[in-house]
Amino acid sequence: MDLKQLKAFATLAEFGSFSRAGAVLSVAQPVLSRQIKALEQELGIELFYRNGRGIVLTEAGKLLHGYAGGVLDTVTRAASEVMALRSSPRGTIAIGMPPSVGSILTVPLVQCFRAEFPLISMRIVEGFSGHLLEWLITGKIDVAVLYNAPRISNLSAEPLLQEEISLLGAVNDPAGLTAGPVPGSRLVELPMILPSRPHGLRLVVDAFLGEAAIEPNVVLEVDAMPSTLRLVERGVGYTLLSYGPARHLIEAGRLKSWSIVDPVLTRQLILATSSQRPTTTATRALAKMVRRQVQDLVQQGLWLSPDGRKPPSRVRGDAASPVVSRKAVIP
Repeated sequence: MDLKQLKAFATLAEFGSFSRAGAVLSVAQPVLSRQIKALEQELGIELFYRNGRGIVLTEAGKLLHGYAGGVLDTVTRAASEVMALRSSPRGTIAIGMPPSVGSILTVPLVQCFRAEFPLISMRIVEGFSGHLLEWLITGKIDVAVLYNAPRISNLSAEPLLQEEISLLGAVNDPAGLTAGPVPGSRLVELPMILPSRPHGLRLVVDAFLGEAAIEPNVVLEVDAMPSTLRLVERGVGYTLLSYGPARHLIEAGRLKSWSIVDPVLTRQLILATSSQRPTTTATRALAKMVRRQVQDLVQQGLWLSPDGRKPPSRVRGDAASPVVSRKAVIP
């Protein structure tokens, strides 16, 4: 069997009609019918049942259909990667990141990447870090920027930066907090608005506070960051978040920010790719661009709090993780 026959078979199986499949493939119905008949003769078995309402797959057809998609996807990726070796990389690439990262990184990353690599089609996906990890491993995305990635054998992870998680509240500060750092023990009495488990930020917060025997007073769980910030701005409660996603509200005087001490809450931002998939020119270009953009955003003061303290010397939950200064990015 050849790829043309396999593509004809897969398209016909998807649309269930010679006329529609022929239109998609831009071939005449008799030509498509001959391709399918030749494939059935080569395999020695019928792949479709024909009836008055159209066609359906036989058991043999269903079995072949399970393989056809993977074969065609592999061929498409191979062609894309070979073409990417040209001086002007082309193809498609997908990157995933949490909403809190996307609110800072997406616009400058897309603008710079499209300017340098106009022939590469880019797709941005947002989701929780756990979902991004799953999509990366299953091949739905090529690159992920996520928090506190676990050690997995088929995952290649590179630290980008370590950021401190701060307490955010309304400008009128209903609880009357002091101007300096806020002890973690105060979170027991403050009305807190946090994402639900298994949101990555919630897991990090629970881990740090749990070790200090602190149970925050969570009065509301909201998994949408923009909604959380609006509720905090209106004085419904306080939340915990890193500086970058809330910077525009803090600088505009719409939110107040306090450092948390005893314990200091931190999380590590990771650039991850799957070691099971070939590293293409497009993937390398995007990874390099992500590193550069994160570094630029930090240097411009748009990601990390300008007056924050240096966090603990090691990232919680991964004793082997490299130490990353809060003011530095791994090149």
